[in-house]
This record gives sequence, C-alpha cells and structure tokens, in this order.
Amino acid sequence: MQTLNANSKASYSLAAAFILIGFIAVHVQAQSGVGPTLSAVSSTAKLDMNTSERPASSREIEVMKADLARQQRQILELQKTVDGQAKLIDQLLHSSAASRATDNSTVVSTQPTEVAAGPSAPLSEPSAGEPMRKVQDTSEDKEGPLAFKLGRIYLSPAGFFDFTAFVRDKNVGSGLGTNFGGIPFSTTPAGNLSEVRLSAQNSRIALRLDTRFRGNDVIGYLETDFNGFAPTNVAVTTNSNGPRMRLFWLDVRRGKWEFLGGQSWSLLTPNRSGLSPLPSNVFSTLNLDPNLQVGMVWNRDPQFRVVYHANRTVTLGVSLEAAEQYGGGSAGAGEITLPSALVSSYGPQLDTGDSTFSAPNVHPDIIGKISFDPKVGSRQLHFELAGLLSTVKFFNPQDQRTHTATGGGASVGINYEMFKNFRLIANGFYSDGGGRWIFGLSPDLIVKANGEPSLVHSASTVSGFEYQATPKDFLDVYYGGAYVQKNTAIDLNGHLVGYGYDGSPSNHNRSIQEITAGYARTLWRDPNYGALQFITQYSYVGRHPWSVAAGDPSGAHLNMLYLDLRYLFPGAPPVFK
Repeated sequence: MQTLNANSKASYSLAAAFILIGFIAVHVQAQSGVGPTLSAVSSTAKLDMNTSERPASSREIEVMKADLARQQRQILELQKTVDGQAKLIDQLLHSSAASRATDNSTVVSTQPTEVAAGPSAPLSEPSAGEPMRKVQDTSEDKEGPLAFKLGRIYLSPAGFFDFTAFVRDKNVGSGLGTNFGGIPFSTTPAGNLSEVRLSAQNSRIALRLDTRFRGNDVIGYLETDFNGFAPTNVAVTTNSNGPRMRLFWLDVRRGKWEFLGGQSWSLLTPNRSGLSPLPSNVFSTLNLDPNLQVGMVWNRDPQFRVVYHANRTVTLGVSLEAAEQYGGGSAGAGEITLPSALVSSYGPQLDTGDSTFSAPNVHPDIIGKISFDPKVGSRQLHFELAGLLSTVKFFNPQDQRTHTATGGGASVGINYEMFKNFRLIANGFYSDGGGRWIFGLSPDLIVKANGEPSLVHSASTVSGFEYQATPKDFLDVYYGGAYVQKNTAIDLNGHLVGYGYDGSPSNHNRSIQEITAGYARTLWRDPNYGALQFITQYSYVGRHPWSVAAGDPSGAHLNMLYLDLRYLFPGAPPVFK
C-alpha cells in the first residue's frame, strides 16, 4: 500500500488534537469544583504572590509538591490515551484505504468451464495461465460468465445440454453407451437388426467451488449426468433416466503438496497435463459415446490421492482407490467359468458385473504415477508413467484355506502438440490381473480346481490425434484396442474352466478393436452466453472371441453413428492471483 500523503497526515494531527482537548476538558470537569489541579495552580499563584510577604511553611511546600506530581501523572495518562486513539484512527484509515485499493484493483481471471464436454474441451481450453477473459470482482460487473460468490467462496455452475441421435447397424441393446464386449454375431436376430434412438441422457450438470483458506487453495467439484439407473419401462412413457454421481471430490493444495479425497477420475486414467483431477486435464477422448473408446484405461471411483509438485515440469502422485475382485461379466464381456464344486462358494466372492458391493477386498488398489510436462521448443509435451498394485483373496470352504494372489499393471502415455493446434496422443497399458481397468473387458483372474486364483494377462492402447483446424472446426481420430490372454484350468471332472478355453462362451473375447472419427462445429460462442455445437462421431468396432461354434463367423462387427446438438453453459471459475 502506498504511503499516505501530507493531507492525510494533517487530518490525523487535527483529529488527535481535537481528541486531546476533549479528553482534557472531560477530565477537568470530572474533578470536584474547579478540581484539585486548578486549586493547586491557584495556590501556587497565591504562594508566588505572597512569597515576598511571608516565608512558606514546610507543610505548604509538601502540599504543592504533591499537587504538582499528581498533575504530571494525569498529563502523562492523558497523553497515553491520546496516543492510543491516534494509532487506532491511523489503523482504521489505513485499513479503509487498503480495502478501497483492493476493490479497485483486484482482477479475477476466469478459465473455461472444467466439465468434460466432449469436443468442447479443447475448443475452450486456453494454454496454462492464459485467461479466457478478465472481469473485475465487483457487483457492477453485469456481463460476467455464469458464476457467483457466496461469502469467500466462488461457485461456478458448469455443464451442457445434449440432444443425441445414434444409429447402429446391429442391435447392441445397451442404450447410449456401447456394449463393446457383446456385439452380436450376424447369425443371430440382433445381428440382423439395426437400432435408431434419441436421447438426452448425456446432458451434464456440474458445480465447481473455489476458495482460499489459511494459505490453502481449495477446489471442490461435483458432476452428474443422467446415465444412471433406469426403470424397466423407461422407454415406454416418460423416459425417466436416473441421475448419477460422476465426480464428487475436494482438492486442497498448499505449496508443492496436494491432497484429494472423493470420487474422481482414477489416477491411472491418462492425463493431458500434470496430474490434475479436473476433467479438462484428463484424457478420456472426446467421443460422444459415454463408454468412451475400446482400450481406454479409466475408472471413476472413490479414492484418496497425494500429489507432490516437484517443480513446473515434474509431478508425482500416489492414490488409494476402491478395489474389486472382478471375474468378468461387465460391458458385455465374458464371465469366467468356475470349477463346478466352487460355484456356490466362490460366486459371492467375485464381482461378475452384477454383484454390487458383495465381493470382499483385501486392500485398496495402490496406484503411483509420475508426469513430465516440459516444453519442446515452443510446444507442450506431456509424458507419464503409472503403476498399479492389487491383491485378490478367497476362502475355500472345502479345504478351509485362504488363497491370495497379487498382481498389477503399468501404463505409459504421451500427449504432444506436434504443430500448432495438432496434438498427437498415444497410451499403452499392460497388466497381470488388471483387466477391470480396461472398462471391464477382461477379467482379473480365473479360479483353479483347488480354489487358487490365477491372474489373467491383458493389454490395451488408445492412440490418435486431435486437431483444431479452425477456430470453429475440430477433428479427432482414435484407434483403440484391447487384448485378453486366455487362461484355463482343468476341473476335477476333467472339463476345462477359466477364460478362453475351447468351447468357451462366445463373449470370451480375445481382442476388441475400435476406430473412431469425430468432427465438431461450433455454431456460435459467447463468453457471457455459452456456446452451441454440432458434433458427430463415427465408429467401427470388431470383436473376436477365443472360441466360436462351428458355422459361426470368426468375429462380430458394428458400425455406429452419433449426431449431437450441444449447448454449453458459460461458466468460468476464477483463478486467484
């Protein structure tokens, strides 16, 4: 704060003088009669005038000395009081000036909405530290984006309205999200029927909280859509699609340390930059399909995360995330075949896609990750390495023994701007017992006849590019693939069990692959009113099982097209400077 000028100093001096005079007057009037002070002064004057007439007695001298001492003490007390009042006035004036200076100069930079909005994310995402627009944090700002302040907390609504039409040349029967692992064969009725549907399920509502508390930067984030539980008659009358919690977390950063708790994108999910949990900084493709892309390693689960920002380039993180003993059966993928004598006892100990929370878990999955974000020339590069550690445990009532197995996986990813507005993306994952993380397209394990678990090897990749061709036109192309290695055992009755054995179900997939091309056109955009976009996605998916029945084709194939009209909220959370 600047030093107060001469006029301010003069004001302080004048105020102090008035206070001093007031205090003296009040204090003098509070004494009896004229008061002992004036009496002492009068006595002193009389003594001076009469000194030549008679000598002062010893008693009179002592009285005068006592009166003088009392006056000095009173003057000192008054002086202290006046000094204290002057300091208080000075502090109040300084505080008022500082408050006015802050109100007149504080600028809150705003960034685009952080909600994952398909192709809108790169369209609206500026480079690090570059604000989309700047607004003064005053009540007179009537053209700011959709955000408001509650006490010391900034609340920023975000999200979008979606109206989606999708066409598939096979009747997958899974609604808006594609059932990758269960694409029907051309020899079945569903494989000879197409489907056309309209949906608003993918509409998304989010709320972001920003504040500073005792030196900590705090962000809270809530995100929902309408792809939750649907009643069996949902398509008959009212289309009562249930809302679901996608994300709900609180992140606190102090200095180089960052802590997150709640439901977030898994730390194992690839990032676009750093280890940020914000949706715009997570690579989840820009597909319209809510189930994203075959080969994507992702999850949105409860977790506790600790991140250390070593410097501007290197970031390290460790996360404890919800574990699940997974035996296949989700997203159309095949469920493992258990030994016949263990079906009743081991079935409840496994999650096969419909077990909810009944399966036991030894400990949370442990995920570690390190990211590097240097600049190569003038271009930004993101490179990351991640590791997964998980354990499964079962109890066999037949031999009264517990059986455990520890597995995990590793991933590597790169996201690089090769030239202006063109980003090259590549991610790879290999696991021994981590198939659940590939959208559940692979089981984590099989069970041997003696009750021991045996981990299943799986691998996946998602690679491609994203290109902002013009300010209004955006293109993206991805290839995704998932591979599941067979793992079999011999049951006590001599039959094969496990995953991928000869004669196994047709959804014991060996590989699933998908090629996707997307295009987004921004029809209009305004920082105060949001944006309107038209988005398309075409995908070709093929799956090949380990075993097919005689006369059946070797694989199943699917063509699908998404057409979407999207209105994005104009929310823009603040960045505290």
